Amino acid sequence: MQPRVSDVVILGAGPYGLSISAHLHQRNVDHRIFGHPMHSWQHMMPKGMSLKSEGFASSLYAPDKSFRLADYCREMGQPYADVGVPVPLETFIAYGRAFQKRFVPNLEIENITSIKRAPDGFELTSEGGETLRARRVIVAAGIAYFGYLPPVLAELPEEFATHSSRHSDLAGFRGRKVAVVGAGASAVDIAALLHEAGAQVELVARAKAIAFHDPPMEPRPLMQRIMSPRSTIGVGWRSLLCVDAPWLFRRMPQAFRHRVVRRHLGPAPGWSVKEKVVGRFPLHMGVAVKQARVQDGQVRMTLEGNGASQELVVDHVIGGTGYRVSLQRLKFLDAGLVRDIRAAEDTPVLSPFFESSVAGLYFVGAASANSFGPLARFACGAEFTAGRVARHLAAGAAR
Repeated sequence: MQPRVSDVVILGAGPYGLSISAHLHQRNVDHRIFGHPMHSWQHMMPKGMSLKSEGFASSLYAPDKSFRLADYCREMGQPYADVGVPVPLETFIAYGRAFQKRFVPNLEIENITSIKRAPDGFELTSEGGETLRARRVIVAAGIAYFGYLPPVLAELPEEFATHSSRHSDLAGFRGRKVAVVGAGASAVDIAALLHEAGAQVELVARAKAIAFHDPPMEPRPLMQRIMSPRSTIGVGWRSLLCVDAPWLFRRMPQAFRHRVVRRHLGPAPGWSVKEKVVGRFPLHMGVAVKQARVQDGQVRMTLEGNGASQELVVDHVIGGTGYRVSLQRLKFLDAGLVRDIRAAEDTPVLSPFFESSVAGLYFVGAASANSFGPLARFACGAEFTAGRVARHLAAGAAR
């Protein structure tokens, strides 16, 4: 028997996938959604960290704007403020799961392992071996596939060098000497938590200083609110425009869009982690890792910068070196399908409704940032995305 053809299949059950599914439910669009709820947040980020975003910018998005993070915290009796109270990672994960149970009860908790073309759209295979068909597919894979290690670290054996996304539980590093490379939130958060877990931590970064966010001040003076308005991704008019007009961002020249995505809101840890870092462990700032090799069961790193060269010997290196979207790394996509996707810098070029050049194949979240701007790199971008994609898919289903 031929498998039933679903109108829409969503891959991923993070903030984007769950929010889109909630909107499709409200519009009675036939769809299936696959994935493990909040998987990346639970398994790719260290336990004990706090979100960099403020409370008002850390929600998932139902169609009626109900059940925001504030509502969940009020129901559970947990501390919350729109601004000024850090959101614990564990709280955000629990909230996301509660959202899923309330709005996306049809979630199928398994992954899709392959997608290829079919006469009526796409043929997908689940990790349980089911073959299914879909007219339209939404890839909401988040950052799970895009962890980036610079070549000097990527060439080391995995037991000596890993990306920060490989570590949610840091207890195994107690008593070990660990170098963390990077100066952004991923690096600084994991370095602080390693120190608290009893590891001997040293942070290495090319930046001259760590650009911690400033603690929020509320209420803000009127002139400051005018000169530097607050948005869900940060303060300032540039950030506000990114939040309020992602559709306009998409109309900008490609070179401009890619440059803004690379440079705007660069590596910067949240304000709440600063006291856990400064003065707590060595910081090697303004230096680059020129060489790294394994010798006698340890990693010997050659650091160069500030007019000098030094050697740092550690048991393990963790790269808090961020994420780089690459279609080639989405191994569940058939190679021929990837070749047919119009791309720029190995990221999909998308329509105003997040559709790629392959009709019926959509990309949301981080994979859509080069089309819709920095907003798509944050969980709060799910609000714009879910509404826009759901309206488009509902119209297509009606046709």
